[in-house]
Amino acid sequence: MDTIQDCLFVGLGGALGAITRYLMGLIPLRHSSGFPIMTLVINVLGAFCVGFIVAFAGKNILNDPRLILFLKVGICGGFTTFSTFSLESSQLIQSGRMTAGVSYMLASVILCVAAVTCAQVVVK
Repeated sequence: MDTIQDCLFVGLGGALGAITRYLMGLIPLRHSSGFPIMTLVINVLGAFCVGFIVAFAGKNILNDPRLILFLKVGICGGFTTFSTFSLESSQLIQSGRMTAGVSYMLASVILCVAAVTCAQVVVK
C-alpha cells in the first residue's frame, strides 16, 4: 500500500510539474537566433529547485518522505528531468568523483542528442 501511495504523490507532483512546464513554455520569450531561452530557464530553475529541496531535506527542515517524493521526483521530475541530471552530476563532483561526474555529463549530453537525432532519422 505504501508504494501505491508513493506513486500517487509522485504522479500528482509530476502532473503539476508538467503543466507548469507547458505554461512557462507559452511565455513569448524568443531570441532571433532560435536559442531555446525558455527551455534553458526551465532547466536551470528545475535544477535550482531540486538542489533546494535536497538541501532542505539534508538539514532535516523537510523530513516528510512523501512530501520530498512529491516535490523532488514529482514536480521537479515532471517539470524537467534535467534537474535530476544536474543533481547527480553535482553529487558526483562534490563527492570527489570528478572523472565520473564529467564523464556522466558528457555522455548524457552527447548520447541524448544522438538519440534524438537517431529517432528522427528512423522516423524519416
